[in-house]
Amino acid sequence: MPASHMKRSPQFLTGILLAGLAALRCFVLPDNTPLGRILVPLALLGLGWLCLWLLRREGYESAAVEKLFLPIALALFLRAFLLPHATLDYQDFLSQWVQYFRDNGGVLALKDPVGNYNVPYLYLLALLSYLPIPDLYGIKLFSILFDVLLAWGGLRLAKCLTGSKETPLRAFALLLLLPTVILNGSCWGQCDSVWGALCVLALADALGGKSARSFVLLALAFAFKLQAIFLIPLWLPLLLAKRVKWKHLPLFFVSFFACILPALLFGKPLGEILGVYVGQASDSVGWQTVNYNSPSVFSLFPYNTEFGPAAPKAAIVLAFLFMLAVLALLLVRRGAADNAALALAGAALSLGIPFFLPYMHERYFFLGGVLLAVWACVQPRHAPAAIAAELASLGGYHAYLMKRYIMTIRLFGISWAQLGEGLLMTFALVSTLAALVSALRAPASPPAGRKR
Repeated sequence: MPASHMKRSPQFLTGILLAGLAALRCFVLPDNTPLGRILVPLALLGLGWLCLWLLRREGYESAAVEKLFLPIALALFLRAFLLPHATLDYQDFLSQWVQYFRDNGGVLALKDPVGNYNVPYLYLLALLSYLPIPDLYGIKLFSILFDVLLAWGGLRLAKCLTGSKETPLRAFALLLLLPTVILNGSCWGQCDSVWGALCVLALADALGGKSARSFVLLALAFAFKLQAIFLIPLWLPLLLAKRVKWKHLPLFFVSFFACILPALLFGKPLGEILGVYVGQASDSVGWQTVNYNSPSVFSLFPYNTEFGPAAPKAAIVLAFLFMLAVLALLLVRRGAADNAALALAGAALSLGIPFFLPYMHERYFFLGGVLLAVWACVQPRHAPAAIAAELASLGGYHAYLMKRYIMTIRLFGISWAQLGEGLLMTFALVSTLAALVSALRAPASPPAGRKR
């Protein structure tokens, strides 16, 4: 990038200022170590450099990359100021798991029954136990790394949906600045951007003709978090439509096994590894709450509604029938299932399945919201659905982070804690389904950048 051009750009200078303030914030973070005061600012600035490198890797010239310098710096600045926030999830679980690894030999403790996450994330926590930086900052920096990869995935997915060179850049910037993405990792310390980024990259590869890599990335996403299963069914119509190849399907299982192999070598029982997702589901059922601040169908019912044992079972059946309906629609209209329709189907599955399922947390709409945000960049007229999904999820985030509901409604003596969030998510889901049906009615268009 020519230095003379950058010096004339107020956008670039503002970005430099914000990046510098982000680094300064990291330098003065509370409860940091002497070495951490150097490593944490360098890590955050390194993630900014990674953003620029990924853009250049995608073939964008210096002038285009410069336009994104300000939003990238703003994204770093916002995350830097959220780093010190420690939630109960961190205090009660993540910090204790890292400390267990630190007290019991680091990676040698992988064989022990610590944590209720699958082993790929436990590898991270075990490695963090060796680092001379506070655990809170290490955990959050890992999530922010995948915020960057999520934005890259959104850029690559947008490339599959449009021939425009500007639209993917908008998707990249939007995902970096999407409130749920910022709050999830840098404030909450959660890792939904990890499996979310891997899912978006897998979908971009599937639509872009990179069949083998899509299965590998999908397996990595599933190895990190069970919630990747919301998108996995989309690979059935992709297989039947020959968008991805059957011969590459074994790569999913090989890649998943490769993820758990280190834990096996350290002595962790296979049954314990494979049973972690069953344990997570059992924990949710055991807490006797059908909804955990999520904008699911259960948020449409009045607060403190007591559901009988049949209600969760019926909801599971409804979620399964919804998934089958979307897949059947794609199979019946597979001749019209172009990249746009397949991306919309991915968004519909990622919103609809958690919408109907019981025991959902507020974070489980993460992927659906991301996919709708990318779609809104491609088709701005569908922005209301993306905005509705984002606001619905933010209501759940607010309930957890601030310990109070923000859209409470009281009518005729009846209170709803999250009716607003539920209605917003209902609108987002219905709008996405309508867009999917409309896309499947139109003649299929060739994938962006490829010939028929």
